[in-house]
Amino acid sequence: MKSSRPYLLRALYEWILDNNCTPYLLVNAGYPETVVPQNFVEDGQIVLNVSPSAVRQLEMDNDRVTFDGRFGGVPQQVWLPVQSVMAIYARENGQGMVFEIEPVNPPEPPEGGEKGGEKKPDAKPATARPSLKVVK
Repeated sequence: MKSSRPYLLRALYEWILDNNCTPYLLVNAGYPETVVPQNFVEDGQIVLNVSPSAVRQLEMDNDRVTFDGRFGGVPQQVWLPVQSVMAIYARENGQGMVFEIEPVNPPEPPEGGEKGGEKKPDAKPATARPSLKVVK
């Protein structure tokens, strides 16, 4: 099944705009293939204002979020894998959604499983499930 994250990002983006608020993205700047202005990264994260007045050519598809923005007056293109987005929320009231961090490369089980093809009964699945925040 496809990830619901890109669908939720697009829906919440529209919802935030419809409520006359400013959509912000919290991004894991260290996620592979993430292109953000490094001068604005703090503790491996960056917060991006993605309102229509702040960015140009915003595109959100199932794999990435891209846009052109200005950072300290310098134009720059931003490229975010959808998995790098940790949260989307409204600046004015903080309402939105926080996502669980997805592993970059989920560990693959050894061929044939562990020791003779048996798996430990308490082994956790490799896929991460999003942590949902109630949105009113």
